[in-house]
Amino acid sequence: MSDVWDELQWRGLVAQSTDEAALREALATGPLTYYVGFDPTAPSLHVGHLVQVLTARRLQQAGHRPLLLVGGATGLVGDPRPSAERTMNDPAVVAGWVTGLQSQISPFLDFEGPAAATMVNNLDWTQSMSTIEFLRDVGKHFSVNRMLDREAVAKRLATTGISFTEFAYVLLQSNDYLQLNRLHGCTLQLGGSDQWGNITAGCELVRRVDQKSVHALATPLLTKADGTKFGKTESGAVWLDPELTSPYAFYQFWLNAEDAKVVDYLKAFSFRTPAEIEELGRAVEENPRARAAQRALAHEVTALVHGEAAAVAVEQASSALFGGGELDGIDERTLRGALEELPTAVPESRDVRVAQLFADTGLAPSLSGARRIISEGGAYVNNVKLGDPEATLADVSLLHGRYAVLRRGKKSLAAVALPLSQ
Repeated sequence: MSDVWDELQWRGLVAQSTDEAALREALATGPLTYYVGFDPTAPSLHVGHLVQVLTARRLQQAGHRPLLLVGGATGLVGDPRPSAERTMNDPAVVAGWVTGLQSQISPFLDFEGPAAATMVNNLDWTQSMSTIEFLRDVGKHFSVNRMLDREAVAKRLATTGISFTEFAYVLLQSNDYLQLNRLHGCTLQLGGSDQWGNITAGCELVRRVDQKSVHALATPLLTKADGTKFGKTESGAVWLDPELTSPYAFYQFWLNAEDAKVVDYLKAFSFRTPAEIEELGRAVEENPRARAAQRALAHEVTALVHGEAAAVAVEQASSALFGGGELDGIDERTLRGALEELPTAVPESRDVRVAQLFADTGLAPSLSGARRIISEGGAYVNNVKLGDPEATLADVSLLHGRYAVLRRGKKSLAAVALPLSQ
């Protein structure tokens, strides 16, 4: 790519911007200082946030200086949702989440060198402002008429109503841009397209108060092939915290990317070259069953978030579960994460018949059906073919003393996990 703007466009990361020619020139002649903000409304970031984190990384690699804002102030309020009022979290909880999110973001950026990143918290400049100062210095520059026109506000007014607290959120975020421009010379704000109204309001506040022109860039909100929200599964959001979404489940999320969307995800989340991504795109068209693009995507993003060792471990676990490796070589944490994604039986003792466990987990329609599958040679426990329909769990060598992987045929899996007391 001739410059970072061309790369962002090729990767589909430009949904909206202020004056494109001026922003492109600023990026080309830089370095400029830019910021992206994250509100601590949960204990972890999710995969949707990765678009912003990795776009910030791309800009830093091009020589620009990032400010990573975790909103200790805005997180106490919450950006208004179209559906209903947010729950107010305790300040101590929010403060803990600020620290947690900062630790999640930090590994993606470089905090040394000429384009060193800086971590900032908007509570630092917000908590000292009096109500009068905030109303006079910030609120004076906002039109209530324009605030009422914002999509989220309009939806809330038409349904559940909205509190003044959430209605005024845009003032807090806009003030962040003003303060970062003054403190750090920040001239670009990066965010998702759902934040476009807040971002441009910040640009307007800087122009009105300090008579300076600053830039804004919004990335698109990624979707699945059917148009539904990206990053959601049946069990909820896909989190970056391994305690909330195991590395195995995280890897499987990317591995299950649709053929129609996997190239878009590679562009947004991968640091592979255009030539490499185009080659993977051809592989999707020519041999979709091999899922080469999905495997490349899953490995790279898992390694970015959880480390190369974790990516290798979950790949090996994924292969072993379907008979492609030794299950007893999988560490307990990785195995536990993998088995959490499967139908699971928790027997009270080792005396239970394995055939019953096949029925209990849905691998067989009934106990008699399970016995028939075993007799016909289609049942496996820990990748070992089960020959005796009357075998019990006591006859099986359990993984880490507690676990067994049940398999019917080549692809149907379930798990057994004995209670810790056993």
